Amino acid sequence: MSSNPVNAAYDYASAGRLSDAVAILEAAGARGNAAAFAELATWYLRGDLIPRDLIRARAVLRHAVSIGHVDGALLEIALTATGSGGPANWSAALDLLRVAARNDPVARAHLDLVEAMALNDRGYPTALGRTEQLSDDPLVARYPAFLSEAECKHIAHATIALLAPSMVVDPASGRQIQNPIRTSYEALIGPTREDLVIRAINNRIAALSKTTVEQGESLTILRYAPGQQYRLHLDTIQGTTNQRIATVLLYLNQGFEGGETIFPSLNLSVLPKAGDAILFANVDPAGIPDQRSRHAGLPVKSGHKWLATRWIRARPLDPWNWTPS
Repeated sequence: MSSNPVNAAYDYASAGRLSDAVAILEAAGARGNAAAFAELATWYLRGDLIPRDLIRARAVLRHAVSIGHVDGALLEIALTATGSGGPANWSAALDLLRVAARNDPVARAHLDLVEAMALNDRGYPTALGRTEQLSDDPLVARYPAFLSEAECKHIAHATIALLAPSMVVDPASGRQIQNPIRTSYEALIGPTREDLVIRAINNRIAALSKTTVEQGESLTILRYAPGQQYRLHLDTIQGTTNQRIATVLLYLNQGFEGGETIFPSLNLSVLPKAGDAILFANVDPAGIPDQRSRHAGLPVKSGHKWLATRWIRARPLDPWNWTPS
């Protein structure tokens, strides 16, 4: 058995002795091993080795941070902001970030970005800026300079290590296969990675779309290389009881060729410009999927196109218990 408590815990877990594995991590944490407490917190968050318990995860993580776990501090901030294991609390998350920023350059960079935003005490924007109405029915609107250059870079950098080919479930086999419609690379920013910068941007998207932040799916980052595209499609989901009523696209870069977003039924083509946002409705006033909102991301001709997508549902959804389409 390994002398490292985290490794020893995994040895016990692989042997089916999960209660002993948890006890090892708890005992090591009580002796001041911050990494053991942080690891146990991730077990409670993942819910694969032991049942998911967000409240317990937050409590264990608080112990890990209190005895010096730096990365655990950023995770605690994200969970506090998103309301995982307790009420969402922007002010408390911001206080935690200020503490972490004293010694952690990553937290300092996050704090600098947040403090550069015009936010109220709930982390929402005090203003949204200019709107360009591109279509009234169905609604398509552009928000120039919705994101700053630094915010665009932050979103892209947050997912570089997570990018993987876009996948979809094959209805015949039930297996994950490469998405034949979306040929990009993608990554999700879920509740454990929703730092305060991302949370503030998601709040901004909620204000833009006149919805609650809880109605938004996890922010999805897409990277398109030359030849990659998102073929003509509608963002609604067949058979769902909680429909995607709207979509917000965030263009994160420029300097590439191609990649326009087109709406053929509206004779509309949107040229991506870094920092701009596009909002469009996916359903009609009765909540029925609107075929006129079918759109495509044309193939990239040269360079790389970076895009963030936030699909907005009709009602709030649990970020821990939903499946992307």
